[in-house]
Amino acid sequence: MAADRIETLSDLEARYGEPVPTAITKEVARLTPLHRRFIECSPFVVLATAGPDGLDCSPRGDRDAVVRVVDSSTVHLPDRRGNNRIDSLRNLVCDPRVALLFFVPGIGTTLRINGRAQLLVDDDLLASFAVDGRTPATVIEVTAERVYTQCPKALVRSGLWEPDTYRSRDEVPTVGQIMEEITEGELDGAAYDAAYPKRLRDTLY
Repeated sequence: MAADRIETLSDLEARYGEPVPTAITKEVARLTPLHRRFIECSPFVVLATAGPDGLDCSPRGDRDAVVRVVDSSTVHLPDRRGNNRIDSLRNLVCDPRVALLFFVPGIGTTLRINGRAQLLVDDDLLASFAVDGRTPATVIEVTAERVYTQCPKALVRSGLWEPDTYRSRDEVPTVGQIMEEITEGELDGAAYDAAYPKRLRDTLY
């Protein structure tokens, strides 16, 4: 092993030791009724995919539960309106492997599903996800292969849900500012940011 990096699995395992036994026990190949209850409380999920052009990690959110639990192995995630880059969907067409990480506001525990996905375009299914008369273009059907609850250490350490840790708006660069920097001033960042609230309202669904 090089002095400053790990290069083999045996080096890695020697450094960390054996997994905590419950971390092995709690991974299962199906959604239990309590997994379902957890997921139905989650309005936000991170979708991870892989494809020939690389990886993608995409936030997804909705007004209520972000996915619909169909049965003990299946969830449906509507693909709500976005910017039409469809990076995640391109990946799924080429490689069905997928991971979902569910968050519940105010709760430290997260829940992860690893599995395989396909894109569905059945008209009745799309219509069942309509909001304000607008239907998603596709529904991502995920078949669970591994389900795992993640302990709250990361969210506790980060203080993610603690108001005292919230940043003020002027501390964080806006998208307009970042785009103005990328384009070396060709794009007016202030104008972009000023127009965005209306664009968000008009294109939310």
